[in-house]
Amino acid sequence: MSQERVIHAERTRARRCALQAVYQWQMTAMDTGDIAAQFADSSEYRGVDSDYFQELLQGVVQNVSQLDAELAPALDRKIELVDPIERAVLRIATYELLFRADVPCRVILNEAVSLTRKFGAEQGYTFVNGVLDRLAHRLRSAECSRGGH
Repeated sequence: MSQERVIHAERTRARRCALQAVYQWQMTAMDTGDIAAQFADSSEYRGVDSDYFQELLQGVVQNVSQLDAELAPALDRKIELVDPIERAVLRIATYELLFRADVPCRVILNEAVSLTRKFGAEQGYTFVNGVLDRLAHRLRSAECSRGGH
């Protein structure tokens, strides 16, 4: 497997673990250090880009107010009323759109939709895709107009 594919797979696993960790934080308000320690001890954590996992978890928690404010215009309801899994996915993807310009928009959206298909409600992925499409066009209009999404 090429180095690029290994990095992609490790990032995909990091996003999956970050989704579970952000969900846990949303539901329990548990300390993120304790949540991260639980993941570090689990078998699911093997093959994860641990730095990226930490960045996503800490980045979402530290910037949650900004992320929610960016999401608000793209939502058809208050963020608190969004399904908790979908809310976690949206927050992670919004963090990446805002703070990780090195990650292509289409990768962020594809990964978010994939996570929602796997863990979210039956049609939740269509909601997440629509919200993130609107958000991406607002936050990364140049990239979207070039066909980067």
